[in-house]
Amino acid sequence: MSEKTGTFVVTHVDGESAVLTDVTDSHVHTLSAHPDFQTDDVIEATIRAEPPMEVTWEVAAIHDRRTVPIERSPETPTKQARDIATDQAVGEVTRRERAGEGEVHVLTVPAEQTEQAVADVIDDDETVRRAARLGVDRVEIRADDGVLSVRYLP
Repeated sequence: MSEKTGTFVVTHVDGESAVLTDVTDSHVHTLSAHPDFQTDDVIEATIRAEPPMEVTWEVAAIHDRRTVPIERSPETPTKQARDIATDQAVGEVTRRERAGEGEVHVLTVPAEQTEQAVADVIDDDETVRRAARLGVDRVEIRADDGVLSVRYLP
């Protein structure tokens, strides 16, 4: 019987099943039942394929469960983020490790599309998956006239 331990994001939930996406390898696992999961929960768990066909999975153990809030900060991007944005073209992204844990992603967008870009980052499923991969507890977005700073924070 196949078994897998890892970090997963709950990408779909209905009354009878749930879908988990492994944040490391992006493999998708359909659970035949779920212990009250919500979409975007981050689950560290051991899952096991169900016999005889091993096409659905069951949760063998939950080691940790959390949500990762994604919030818009009223603060503007830091001077470092603004300096990075100055050196990159519209549409580029620069990723930098934070001192300690996490990362900062600096995105340059057309100034008139700043608010839409913030909404896109908030709505993007990959934002939660990236946070789960990085092992952080929250995501903070700072924005100002064509510059977004997406901070993955402990």
